Amino acid sequence: MGLRLKFNIILAVCYLLGLSLSIYPFYQISRREAMEQLQSQIDVLRAQALSIRRYTSEEIQPLLAEHSSIQFLPQTVPSFSAQTAFRNFRGFYPQFFYKEAALNPTNPADLARDWERELIEKLRANPELTKDVSFQTIDNRSHYTATYPLVIRDESCLTCHSTPDRAPTSMVALYGNKNGFGWKLNETIGAQIISVPTDIAEGSIWRNLGLFVGTSSIIFLVLLILLNILLNRYVISPVTRMAKTAEAVSMGDASVAEFEYPGSDEIASLSRSFNRMRRSLDSALKMLEK
Repeated sequence: MGLRLKFNIILAVCYLLGLSLSIYPFYQISRREAMEQLQSQIDVLRAQALSIRRYTSEEIQPLLAEHSSIQFLPQTVPSFSAQTAFRNFRGFYPQFFYKEAALNPTNPADLARDWERELIEKLRANPELTKDVSFQTIDNRSHYTATYPLVIRDESCLTCHSTPDRAPTSMVALYGNKNGFGWKLNETIGAQIISVPTDIAEGSIWRNLGLFVGTSSIIFLVLLILLNILLNRYVISPVTRMAKTAEAVSMGDASVAEFEYPGSDEIASLSRSFNRMRRSLDSALKMLEK
């Protein structure tokens, strides 16, 4: 096995070792950044939903208050407005998911499904928890899901949700007197559930990882070629010439020229030592001939 091959094998092993040690941290960093981007998207969606809820509560409800006493208008309910707007939003971005799920909603469409009920129960069991993050499978796609508790903070909400006799007659006529009642102040009655798909983020992670490996491999190959050129010029070629000279001298060819390598490095020192040894050997042979 030649010196060049040994050198290349050592470099390749060092590269593969360094690459294997760096891939996992790179993947973890990329994944954390991807999750932060997903959370940023959720923050934007939630801000939009909260803005719609606030607009409905402060602008729409007072405007239609008189009409609601005659005919209950779901459009005056902040939750209904936010979810309706998001359904329109999904016409452009169907991969996103938003729902204000409740354990005992007035509107049956807001009833929590099994996995949503589990998230709500988790928030109810931990009142100090302001957000829960999990991964859920929605429409056969993995989603990064953030869940925020819906807590009754305003006592005015109990007007419609404490008992049927306190609720507006028009609302009871529309939804009945079985659901959406019995809510209590400071009780977590549901949750805002916002999900974004993870497959796009995962694809970005693997693309970045492939780019990292590909770029580092190209850089390694370029450096390997450059190092081989330098190795051949400053090590392999001088050593080969000295080896050929030594072989010729060992076969009795005293006419071969000395090889003098310029410089002050180890190869130059070796060439000077070899030449001194050769001259000493020639002197010894001449003395024996006399």
